[in-house]
Amino acid sequence: MRHFKLAALAAAAALACGSALACTTVVVGSGATADGSILIARAADSSALKAQHLVIHPATKGVKGMYRTADHHGANNFEYPLPENGMRYTTVPNWKTQVHGATGFNEAGVGFSGTESIFARDDALKIDPYNEATGITEDDIPEVLLPRVKTAREGVELLGRIVETIGAGEGFGVVLMDEKEVWYFETGTGHQWLAQRTPKDKYFASGNQGRLQQYDPKSPDFLASKTLVEWATKNGFYDPKKDGEFNFSKAYTRDDARDRDYNDPRVWQVQKILTPSLNQKVTDGRSFPVWATPDSKVTVEDLKTILRNHYESGELASHDPYTNGLKGDAEPYRPISVFRTYESHVMQVRPWLPKAIGEVTYLAMGMADLSVYVPIYSGMSAYPKHWGEGTDKADSSSLYWKFRKLQTLVMTDYPKLAPIVTKAYADFEKGLAKRQAAFEAEYVKTVKTDPKKAQADLDHFSIQAMADAEALTEDLLNQVFTVRTEDIQKANFFANRSKKD
Repeated sequence: MRHFKLAALAAAAALACGSALACTTVVVGSGATADGSILIARAADSSALKAQHLVIHPATKGVKGMYRTADHHGANNFEYPLPENGMRYTTVPNWKTQVHGATGFNEAGVGFSGTESIFARDDALKIDPYNEATGITEDDIPEVLLPRVKTAREGVELLGRIVETIGAGEGFGVVLMDEKEVWYFETGTGHQWLAQRTPKDKYFASGNQGRLQQYDPKSPDFLASKTLVEWATKNGFYDPKKDGEFNFSKAYTRDDARDRDYNDPRVWQVQKILTPSLNQKVTDGRSFPVWATPDSKVTVEDLKTILRNHYESGELASHDPYTNGLKGDAEPYRPISVFRTYESHVMQVRPWLPKAIGEVTYLAMGMADLSVYVPIYSGMSAYPKHWGEGTDKADSSSLYWKFRKLQTLVMTDYPKLAPIVTKAYADFEKGLAKRQAAFEAEYVKTVKTDPKKAQADLDHFSIQAMADAEALTEDLLNQVFTVRTEDIQKANFFANRSKKD
């Protein structure tokens, strides 16, 4: 007999709250992917009560004034001039502010994912602290960059200028991509930063820690604050004679016991999945390669698997916090997939296709392991209204809460219930991928002769895919609810007293 225990819910709540540290990011160059596309994957983790909305921001003309974070109830009082003529762009922001759109594309083809929360070393922050009052934070970056930048490099340069002049309000890592290249940007202290262009045949993984190291000011593969090395040298964080080659991570970012169990295992796990031949200990920490070569070419499916990972197999299987019963805070190694993930995404740029379908974001609401990835094309012009609804209170209509209710229920008995959900979603994604390939092939033909019909077909496919994912989720909720009801009935003391009752 299975007994329903409130302890399971308590453990789920512990996993949901946890530390304030959040997010896992993977960036893959075009030469390291199976089809030559550029790929980004990221899990955005904060609170399970943080409903996300899908938003299409229309292009604007003749606009004057300032963008102010405070106007959106954002993190602080950052402000920046609005672009006079702003480009159309998509975001997936949180319900309360409608900013901090953790992923998005603009009409020029620039894709953005951010931010990865990272931390500068404490002694460096004492000298150059974050500008918490008016500095730029994750709330603001997509709203400032996406309406105006036409290339990924331009986005890096603009963000860098803002950090140097106004300051960063927090430590963060940001990914910017276009059809030619992808960049990873990291803050050091309040006004110092470094960005590196991803080598085409490599991938990068980060889990809440500054990971960039090398810096060559003469190379077009690097961009940085003007005084990056000078400031570190002046303040004693870098000694050219003693330290040798400049190392950004060593000079600027935190590296201590907090990273050993919360951050390092996630980077180790990503590298073990993509490069099984790489032999390194999880305790090796910052000696992990910054840029690694995958043993096999990387696919969208590989990145979905990574975002769903919770050490369920392999060398770290003993650290799986779910499969053998919820461990809550008793498990020191933080997995990639956590309950408090509010959305995760895989972004893909395929330059050989029309922009409208060549730029696609596979979006999953809530905990990745118990959710489904739906393709969101950058050229989509319509979507179901309730994909843009939801608050911090559960409801019966918003898309976000439909997914979250199912995930919450499954977490009450993960070992028994999760397989029902994960198998159904896996089968759905396989079928959807075939439909998607057929749609794209037809779109490429249609758009050449009838752009209006091609747009209508794009919207129809997208809305139908969303509707199908939602219908499956509702069906799974009923399936799981039935199983859980039966479990509770069997555990009920009075159920065994008499058949006459």
